[in-house]
Amino acid sequence: MDESEFDVITADDNDEQLQFLLCSETLSPAFDVIDDSVMPLQTLTPQEYDNIYTNNNNNNNVSVVGAGSTIMIAGSFYIPKYIEEKPLGEDASFICVKEQTIGVADGVGGWAKKGVDSGEYSRELMKNAESAILKQRLEDNDNNSTSVDLMKVLKEAFVNTKAKGSSTACILSLCDDTLHAVNVGDSAFVVIRDGVIVYKSEIQQSRFNCPFQLGNGKSCDDPSVAEKISVPVKAGDVIVLGTDGLFDNVHDFELEMIVNNGVDSWESDVPETLAWRIAQYALDNSKSTELYTPFSRECFKAGLEHSGGKIDDITVIVANIWPL
Repeated sequence: MDESEFDVITADDNDEQLQFLLCSETLSPAFDVIDDSVMPLQTLTPQEYDNIYTNNNNNNNVSVVGAGSTIMIAGSFYIPKYIEEKPLGEDASFICVKEQTIGVADGVGGWAKKGVDSGEYSRELMKNAESAILKQRLEDNDNNSTSVDLMKVLKEAFVNTKAKGSSTACILSLCDDTLHAVNVGDSAFVVIRDGVIVYKSEIQQSRFNCPFQLGNGKSCDDPSVAEKISVPVKAGDVIVLGTDGLFDNVHDFELEMIVNNGVDSWESDVPETLAWRIAQYALDNSKSTELYTPFSRECFKAGLEHSGGKIDDITVIVANIWPL
């Protein structure tokens, strides 16, 4: 593939500053602006979450697809890097509560050299993935299906996405106490159990900083390259799904530390707040010119000189696995 279609590092990257923060798909009113930072306010208490998602609640109006003894409660936070002409950044994500499915996408920034905003591609891809999931749920009502066919979702989203550009994609779904995933590129997820990462998905790339990517360019990939993953989970596990803006700037031990610091506090029960904590930590590391980050480690392996973090869009989805 043409090198210009991939993310590149420029001398100006470290000059980019945070303009604003987005939570999930739209700007949320539940933010408190303090000293030029943005913090999500607690909109639901742990008890309120319990009332919504516990089967024993007679007023429960949320029915979920899936079987087993666990349920996934998710929240997200998004920090786009500041580019005036692209205020929404190039990441996209979704959370389908009833379908127990979450996903992220990261538009490939190299398209900017061709005057293309690949954020439009990633946003359309995730919107189409959501639509495919909802369509599948309606079709499966008759046969009582309890799972989401993620490869079918990815293929349908890919076919229906017409915007120029390309994007990575990682979609996860919980069913029968198993986390199923399809992954294309360098977005990733981890499963944290008892404070330790017990599983981390592998990135897909042709060479350093050149991820596999879905798109409509001649050299882009299609869903056939997607890795299919199944990981057993249990109540108490924490899933962290994110784009490379997270994993290029935060080591595994740091991610474990942040999640562990939320244990036994209300943060551990409000996933969007923990997602904010993780995203903010990644942002701080990305601004550093001295830290030994995962990105600087991979640069060294590739024979490149780079110290500090990597300025990038940062999307984090945290999903708690709760007992039914």
